[in-house]
Amino acid sequence: MESALTARDRVGVQDFVLLENYNSEVAFIDNLRRRFRENLIYTYIGSVLVSVNPYKDLEIYSKAQMERYRGVSFYEISPHIYALSDNTYRAMRTERKDQCILISGESGAGKTEASKKILLYYTVTCPTGDHMAALGERLLQSNPVLEAFGNAKTLRNDNSSRFGKYMDVQFDFKGVPVGGHILNYLLEKSRVVHQNHGERNFHIFYQLLEGGDDDLLKSLELERNPQNYNYLVKGNCPRISSINDKNSWKTVMNALLVIGFVEEENLMNIIGGILHLGNTQFGEGEEGETYVTNEDQILTLEKLFGVNSSALTEAVTHKKLTAKGEEMISPLNFEQTLSARDALAKSVYRRTFNWLVEKINQSLAQKDEIHHSRKDFSVIGVLDIYGFEVLQHNSFEQFCINYCNEKLQQLFIELTLQYEQEEYETEGIAWETVQYFDNKIICELIEEKHKGIISIMNEECLRPGETCDASFLEKMEDSIGGHPHFVTHKLANGKTRRVMSREEFRLLHYAGEVSYNVNGETILKQNEGLWHKFAGASKSHCFRRKEVNDQKRSETASTQFKNSLMKLMEILMSKEPSYVRCIKPNDSKQPGKFDEVLVRHQVKYLGLMENLRVRRAGFAYRRRFEAFLQRYKPLCPETWPNWNGCLSDGVSTLVEHLGYTPEEYKLGRSKIFIRFPKTLFTTEDALEAKKPEIALILQKSWRGYTERSKYQLIVIQSAWRGMKGRRRAKRRRQAADLIRRLIKGFIYRHEEYGPENDYYLHHIRYSFLKNVRQNLPKNVLDKSWPTPPALLAEASDQLQRLNMQNMVNKYCNRVQPEWKKQMMQKVVASEIFKDQKDSYPLTVGRLFLDTRLVQRNAFPCASQYGVPVVKYDRRGFKPHTRQLLLTNTFAVIVDRNKIKQRIDYAALRGISVSSLSDGMFVLHMPTSDNKQKGDAVLHSFHVIEVVTKISMMACKINYVNVCPGSIRFSVARGKEGIIDFVRGSELKVAKGKRGHLLVVSVFEPNSRKSLAILVR
Repeated sequence: MESALTARDRVGVQDFVLLENYNSEVAFIDNLRRRFRENLIYTYIGSVLVSVNPYKDLEIYSKAQMERYRGVSFYEISPHIYALSDNTYRAMRTERKDQCILISGESGAGKTEASKKILLYYTVTCPTGDHMAALGERLLQSNPVLEAFGNAKTLRNDNSSRFGKYMDVQFDFKGVPVGGHILNYLLEKSRVVHQNHGERNFHIFYQLLEGGDDDLLKSLELERNPQNYNYLVKGNCPRISSINDKNSWKTVMNALLVIGFVEEENLMNIIGGILHLGNTQFGEGEEGETYVTNEDQILTLEKLFGVNSSALTEAVTHKKLTAKGEEMISPLNFEQTLSARDALAKSVYRRTFNWLVEKINQSLAQKDEIHHSRKDFSVIGVLDIYGFEVLQHNSFEQFCINYCNEKLQQLFIELTLQYEQEEYETEGIAWETVQYFDNKIICELIEEKHKGIISIMNEECLRPGETCDASFLEKMEDSIGGHPHFVTHKLANGKTRRVMSREEFRLLHYAGEVSYNVNGETILKQNEGLWHKFAGASKSHCFRRKEVNDQKRSETASTQFKNSLMKLMEILMSKEPSYVRCIKPNDSKQPGKFDEVLVRHQVKYLGLMENLRVRRAGFAYRRRFEAFLQRYKPLCPETWPNWNGCLSDGVSTLVEHLGYTPEEYKLGRSKIFIRFPKTLFTTEDALEAKKPEIALILQKSWRGYTERSKYQLIVIQSAWRGMKGRRRAKRRRQAADLIRRLIKGFIYRHEEYGPENDYYLHHIRYSFLKNVRQNLPKNVLDKSWPTPPALLAEASDQLQRLNMQNMVNKYCNRVQPEWKKQMMQKVVASEIFKDQKDSYPLTVGRLFLDTRLVQRNAFPCASQYGVPVVKYDRRGFKPHTRQLLLTNTFAVIVDRNKIKQRIDYAALRGISVSSLSDGMFVLHMPTSDNKQKGDAVLHSFHVIEVVTKISMMACKINYVNVCPGSIRFSVARGKEGIIDFVRGSELKVAKGKRGHLLVVSVFEPNSRKSLAILVR
């Protein structure tokens, strides 16, 4: 804030507390004017924010501006509604105490806009929760609904709030908004039936006629022309240029959907019914009784209000009197009937408005079960209410408004003085008694029991018989005529009598004198029978059944307002208040126009001068030690550039150097208090004069720093270039030495290893090994190998052998046991049959199986292998289909489950096969063994596989003979048989010449057709 003092001649001061002549109203208004001309619409009076309506859009409400004020101390930057909002929010979070913001001012001063800005700030800047988005939208959308039903065009404002509103925003422990609640005060219900010239009824009536669709208007039996309705023609202003009723209707309907309102039909029935009620006409009979002249209106009201037409007619044309416990119904005259009709319309609208506020509160209520307890959340309240009003004709409503402002002023003075006293005590400064006007005497004049104006009014309303305005005035003169703040025409002096009528009384409020007229408006005895008859017969949900069934006498309007105001005071007293005072600069709503007379009027009735005098009763300026020392330390050599000691000592040293006298300041525990603004201005001017010197010192320091930086840069550059040069020279020397050693080594490469060729030979070895590493064979079949230099030939062979051995070991380790067994068998088969037997190449790619039998034989011994074979008799060579089973120690030839021949491996002398592609093989057995039947002549399509397995299991690989032409085998003792093998064009196994077995080999060994031929 202090930074703006240097421009105070142009833009004034940001805080009125710093006005030198704080008792001058002229100086106060001049400061407002200066700031208004510079579009600075916000000014402080201590913690009170004064706002002047600019009547134009200013670029000071963006999201960037919200972030600028978020979390910043109240006085650090220029005054703003966001600064007040943020300060209130942070106080709620840190102190865990409920807060409230009181907004007051005349109609058109910007109260509603200020409350909108506050709600928008909390919606945007507060932490976001799951419930936050929907709640924030409902909070904002409640405004157009309340404006439609509670705002109207007046002579001063096209969108004037005609009711007071208090809204609570509830926050959880994390600072997230979780709920809200609205209280409404003093709805101007008289506007429903009467408007001054140039004014309008509440917006909702015109929005319904302009924006409602044809079906809706038809169901309500309404026409679009407002001039057709008595309650809309008295102001003679059906349309205004600044408001589009059709668009506003859409906005209100959308807002009702967002809020969750589902009873629009009932609501619009009531609004339409009020218009029809105003068009109800009456006639007067010969005996003075009244009757309805247009029965069609009564029938329409029966449909819209849901009330019996005869009951409604009786309610507005008769009254109920109670005397000595007996009730009497008497007719009303013509004037009383019109008054009863208008009273009913006002009562219906007021209760409908209250019901609408309840619905909005249900929408804003917390939905989360976590927040049932009141202690679970903190509250920030926003009060948007009329400011002090002085009109040409002041009625009962102005009386209530000004009474409310008296109470708010009393609350403000009490809390302000209390805060001042607490701050003084906290800082250890003696409290000085503040002289101020205590308006408690005025509040008691209005509200005191049995003696106050409200009590006298209630007695007059409740006494039997007809009420009389004159009797009420006389009673006040008798009861409170001697009060210094009460004047009537009878009690006034001659000068005052000339400006007061006989129907007026005058109160001397804190903000000035106001004359109230009692004629026709102050004393209004309510016809409770009228309301009970109507509401009891109505089926509308807008009227409470409990209120209708309550037979107790209702309180008067003044008592109701007094009680609601007392409750409001209790709410505000339980919270820490902040204040916004709104001022309108002119009545024509022109931007840039400042009407001094109008502003002076508002300054007076808002009590701003009284607020300023209370705030300035002590010290005009106070700041924490660190903030004061940080700003003004350049003015003292001992505190500049830094003070390293205690803050209080630093401030004391600084003010002593500045020449402050003891009367000008006091040092508290954490703050300095300066009594006179002139002292602060002198200090600020000294700082402004010191700034060129400070700037020169900073420039010198900066230039020295930049020059030293440049020099350091030059030193670093020089050192870097030197280092790079030395590195480059070193690399060149190393390169030359390397080339020299390589050349010398190449020359002596064939000599013995020594200093002349060690580097070259080492390089050759390294290059070869690197080449070997990069070009190793990929698998055991890859026989490639880099060509070694002559001196590494032996080492290369060793490396190649080791590498192959390593690859083989790796390959073998990766081979599974079943594949290892397969490979061993294949290797044995290769050793025996490779290049020896014609059918061998066809079997290389085929796996050897563990059995060739389709179904295992039931032989009791565990066989390792089985294969079907054809056995030829030794005599006659007759073929027989058999099975050959191999065990670990012997082989057997089986016919089904019967063993035909057993062949022990130990007795096996050899195995003979032909070199052709046939499947014949002979197992040679010793002839001396009587148990053996001789050699076994067999044929198998898997001869290679069978012979390999027998030779491996019998461990007689070397006993296998591949015979190229014929095979001799023993038939019996001393006798031999011969098998001749020949190639031919036709497969044939038969007995040949000289008793030999002739085998013609021309077929594929695995052919099933060949097996059939052999069997035949």
